[in-house]
Amino acid sequence: MKFFKRSLRTRIFFSMIFLVLGASILIAGVTIIQYKDEAVAYQKDKLKRKEASIRASINYEIKHTTYEVNTKNIPWIFKDKIYELQNIHGTEINIYDLEGNLLKSSKATFFRDSLSTKMPQLAIEGLESSQSNRFVQYHNGGEGEDYQSSYSYITDQYFKPLAILNLPRIEDDGFVDTQLKSFLSILGQVYIVMIVAAILLSYFLSKYITSSLKAVSEKILTTRLDRKNKKIKLKDASEEIRSLVKAYNSMIDELEESAVKLARSEREQAWREMAKQVAHEIKNPLTPMRLSVQSFERRFDPEDPESKEKLREYSSTLIQQIDTMSSIASAFSNFAKMPAQQNEELNVPKIVKLGLDIFNEPYIYFETEAEEILAKFDRTQLIRVVTNLVKNAIQASEEKENPKIEVEVKTDEKDVIILVKDNGHGISEENKARIFEPKFTTKSSGMGLGLGIIKTIIEAFHGSINFTSEEGEGTTFIVKFPKIIKP
Repeated sequence: MKFFKRSLRTRIFFSMIFLVLGASILIAGVTIIQYKDEAVAYQKDKLKRKEASIRASINYEIKHTTYEVNTKNIPWIFKDKIYELQNIHGTEINIYDLEGNLLKSSKATFFRDSLSTKMPQLAIEGLESSQSNRFVQYHNGGEGEDYQSSYSYITDQYFKPLAILNLPRIEDDGFVDTQLKSFLSILGQVYIVMIVAAILLSYFLSKYITSSLKAVSEKILTTRLDRKNKKIKLKDASEEIRSLVKAYNSMIDELEESAVKLARSEREQAWREMAKQVAHEIKNPLTPMRLSVQSFERRFDPEDPESKEKLREYSSTLIQQIDTMSSIASAFSNFAKMPAQQNEELNVPKIVKLGLDIFNEPYIYFETEAEEILAKFDRTQLIRVVTNLVKNAIQASEEKENPKIEVEVKTDEKDVIILVKDNGHGISEENKARIFEPKFTTKSSGMGLGLGIIKTIIEAFHGSINFTSEEGEGTTFIVKFPKIIKP
């Protein structure tokens, strides 16, 4: 239901409004029903009083009449008196005999033709079956003109029925309806004031209730593991909110402890990885140095006329490997300072070409979209990225009959793009997700740290590295980082 998906403040606000409106409608409904019941009771009581008053006058006339008291003489007893009673009590009067035939009416003679001279059969049966010797018939005249007719026996002094008294039209004078309308008008005004007050109260109360929750939610949204978080301090908060704040503050303490432990663990792990990488890189030049020394020891002949040339080649090989080890030590020193780096303005095609010059393989091809593409990068680290990717491509293409490695530099609207493509054995589907993981390698030697460190270097310059590969067809690595856009 959409209502329950709304904010707590909105739900509290509308719930209070609905509660007030519901209570108001219920009270108004009960009030109207009560007034209607009172109106019916009032009309019944009014009819009884008027009927009792007329019967008292009739009984007086019967008691003091000079005529013999019987049904036949009723018209003579009330010959003129019936009009007087009509004027006194403000209602018409009909008198029927016991069979329901009209004996005397207060209506003028010229109205007599339109007046039924026979009492309704329903009234005769109702009166005969009534234990109170009284029958009331309700009429709805339309257009709100409701009235009642009553029928009762006229008796002599010995309570013997003589005739039937009919009061044909006791009208509702509208007193109860007038009082009801007046009351509802006042009640409506009170309800309007109550609803306005309820809206204001609901607004401020819902705001007060949810303000503490809002403060807590804002703090939670700004909580970060990589920085110090402030604790929540609230005044005049409810017990439930205080419990929530206490739990949050406790979480902040635990979070800070976890952050410290995590940072320490990450530093230790980083140093372990760097140590492994240094060992990995140093191991590569040591092997040819060892082989060179052993070969020189076995084959060196002082009497050989080319001994000086061979000694020079041997020394050159050792110096080259020593320089490699020196560059590894420098790289280790630089890596220890990452992610801080030197942001130099470089001509990327030129630096990439410089990185490729150390390779002698004839199947390495270089292509650039433009002679000058500028970007902010560290010169040494960019060369390292290129050489490491090309070295991996060479190793992946060793078993190919016609190996081919293509290095291309191009641009798009925002980035420099370096592509290193080979036609080697490719990367299997199960290894694609792990290719940048530390210590993961598919080679028989090496520790699998090269691509992970390259990824770290590129991301430090707000770039990215991805690849596409098809097993048996080759692999393409795609390096992107922001270029300098000239105005």
